[in-house]
Amino acid sequence: MKALVFEGTGRTAWREVPDPAIVDAGDAIVRVDAVTLCGTDLHIVKGDVPEVEPGRVLGHEAVGTVVETGGDVRTVRPGDRVLVSCVSSCGRCAPCRERRYGQCRGGGGWVLGHLIDGTQAEYVRVPFADLSVHPVPSGVDSFDAVLLADIFPTAYEVGVLNGAVRPGDTVVVVGAGPIGLAAILTARLHSPGLIVATDLAESRLQAARRLGADATVAAGEGPEQLVADLTDGLGADVVMEAVGVPESFEACVRMVRPGGHVANIGVHGKPAALHLEELWSKDVTLTTGLVDTFSTPMLLRLVVAGRLPTAGLVTHRFALGQMEEAYDVFGRAAETGAIKVALGDPRHTAVQAAG
Repeated sequence: MKALVFEGTGRTAWREVPDPAIVDAGDAIVRVDAVTLCGTDLHIVKGDVPEVEPGRVLGHEAVGTVVETGGDVRTVRPGDRVLVSCVSSCGRCAPCRERRYGQCRGGGGWVLGHLIDGTQAEYVRVPFADLSVHPVPSGVDSFDAVLLADIFPTAYEVGVLNGAVRPGDTVVVVGAGPIGLAAILTARLHSPGLIVATDLAESRLQAARRLGADATVAAGEGPEQLVADLTDGLGADVVMEAVGVPESFEACVRMVRPGGHVANIGVHGKPAALHLEELWSKDVTLTTGLVDTFSTPMLLRLVVAGRLPTAGLVTHRFALGQMEEAYDVFGRAAETGAIKVALGDPRHTAVQAAG
């Protein structure tokens, strides 16, 4: 089969690799019908995730069709259309029993495209299939469903829930990429009073306004002053970091009010300063986290009910074999206007013209 292979810092290739096979009785082999790229994939290619070794097939988000299952799999069978979660769960270890699936100690957690071969391929082996894939209702488009593999549960769990968004809160989202936009959409489920988004790219600020941000400001045009003006100098109740660079994290800490929450979502490749000499007396709660995906079934139900709009997040569609072109477009998002890039096998999923 063909797959997108990491070949070292700055290098990938769409090339032939061996087909995946059942290794453990809980595995499923899934034919990839729709797949998407993640900012974390860009971090890997840049060398920010050193545990990803050359030769690894990248990707941790997909919708596909089960083609084979191990003897212990009970919840899905060949022919089922499923969402492949970005996090795998053994279901037995102490973290999994607390629904902290991202911290699985039984061989799961974030393994796809990280510690084992991932989803940016024609086929993928999914471990612990009973808990790591979700049947997709027939009325849900594959390109909508694939957004629930990672960005929506990540934004909701690591941003909205960790940030403890409450009705009436002032919420600031720093970074209006896919995760930040999903944070805006899922924060709205909790009825905040005001949502402010900031980003470097005007195209992403336009998307933020379209998806529900009440105010937007370019990163270089005084977001901290705007937040101060909107809150009578107090600061925001919740600030979410959705970029993953020191400057954005440090800006989040400056914008939060005493007693507020800073929810870090971004993947950081470099140290960021934590000014405890300023924070120690402010009762600020700072959270970090890897998504656990316990919210995925609920989010799927909201999509089916029409309560969680996903249209508009996928800005570019490609055929599966155009993986390297898709990476180029996604990696130059400020120039291309890309928000979320999705790819599909034209034999199984309708794919529009590239770009």
